[in-house]
Amino acid sequence: MLARGWTAALEGVEAVPVSVEVDVHNGLPSLELVGLPGAGVKESKDRVRSAIRNGGWSFPPRRVTVNLAPGHVRKAGSHYDLPIALCVLLATGQVPPGREGVWAAGELALDGALRPVPGVLPFALAARRAGARHLLVPAANAGEARAVGELDVVGARSLEDAARWLAGGPPPAAGVGSAASPQGGSAAGGEGLPDGDLAEVRGQETAKRALEVAAAGGHNVLLIGPPGSGKTMLARRLAGLLPDLDAATALEVTAVHSAAGVLPPGSGLLRRPPFRSPSPGATLVALMGGGASLRPGELSLGHGGVLFLDEAARFAPAVLEALRAPLEDGEVVIARHRGSVRFPARTQLVLADNPCPCGWHGEPRGPCACRCSAAQLRQYRARLSGPLRDRLDLFLRVPRPAYADAARPQGASTRELRARVEAARARQAARGQGGLNAHLTLAELDRWAAPDRAAERRLADAWTRHGLGMRGRVRVLRVARTIADLEGSAGVREEHVLEALHYRFAGEDE
Repeated sequence: MLARGWTAALEGVEAVPVSVEVDVHNGLPSLELVGLPGAGVKESKDRVRSAIRNGGWSFPPRRVTVNLAPGHVRKAGSHYDLPIALCVLLATGQVPPGREGVWAAGELALDGALRPVPGVLPFALAARRAGARHLLVPAANAGEARAVGELDVVGARSLEDAARWLAGGPPPAAGVGSAASPQGGSAAGGEGLPDGDLAEVRGQETAKRALEVAAAGGHNVLLIGPPGSGKTMLARRLAGLLPDLDAATALEVTAVHSAAGVLPPGSGLLRRPPFRSPSPGATLVALMGGGASLRPGELSLGHGGVLFLDEAARFAPAVLEALRAPLEDGEVVIARHRGSVRFPARTQLVLADNPCPCGWHGEPRGPCACRCSAAQLRQYRARLSGPLRDRLDLFLRVPRPAYADAARPQGASTRELRARVEAARARQAARGQGGLNAHLTLAELDRWAAPDRAAERRLADAWTRHGLGMRGRVRVLRVARTIADLEGSAGVREEHVLEALHYRFAGEDE
């Protein structure tokens, strides 16, 4: 007796179709798994047996062989439980075949309950590409699967629910979550501004303006200042300035979070840009992704949003240097002997750091005078290498605010600034360019960011006096184009280039 079903194997943020074949034949009672199953898949044997028995069926006292094809793709994860159990029930005739074209994924508890699994959104995308008609998942995963569309998603709470529906019965009660539910919390940005409103930051008007520019053009930022100057408060409010994700990016972002297993149960499509802030002790794998299970790292989890590295100099040099290629390419490539896996990583990088090891360099009114030697300063600043700094767009000194700033009225709110950011991004989209200003190509810069004569003279002066190189000129023009978009200017003028040059060289007086 033979039964066949479908599921998928997760490779990075992509899912590969996997055929589940179950053959029940005479022989010593056993359950054998073939097809390159990992240790987690092999553990499904005990869960499947117990779930079938506790669901009121009998596990066949015969030899049961489960083949997961194709055999060259390594299988990992607990989501194979549900399709294996359903195929066993179909092969033994305990569940009559009522529906065809069904894909399934889900982990079984010993009592037959279905538990959520990571990667359901990539599974749904693979099922749609393969022309599947139905996708059967745990109820807690139904919301993210329905975000794909063009696919009948059924959320079940138990093996009994799934078997009854597979036999042609009515669908189980609606699963939690919906495709359009926006996600709150710090990981998703949130409409409720969980990290606070920018108006709550008193003073630091230059830094607030720079964050507005960064949000409008997708630029990377370095904040340098002493302890207590507000660097972390400012950085955490950048995600609130970003517009909602468009449909394509929202699907990518949700797929990354689903593959990483950090999407809360019942979630639908993530609509707000994510904000990620790993600790300085984060390893290279934690930041870039990979590991035995090839899961996305913090850089990819910040795709479409913000990656904030506080106290950047405390991160391992190898971790910081690994950021260089993804910042240029917008993706992380993990090479393995079986091939490479790509994770999307188009994120805004925000680095925050102290000006010296003690934190008080350049602050004569600090609680204590800076006692760092020149050698200590050089060694500390060298932790952020020149090539990494060269991939940043805005360099900001964030000094300690004056006491009078505490009594000043609040400035523009996050929602007010977001409206201006959205208008600037709309102007970028209307030009038909391939992305935000931070990613303009040389040809696009020549077309849409050509400076006027006065602005060109300012660039030439910076070339001579500050050593502005070719990469620096490109980045200054990208920022100037964003400033012009915020102003509603069709061209890049002298004042736009002057402001962009200020952001480029503001950190030189450290």
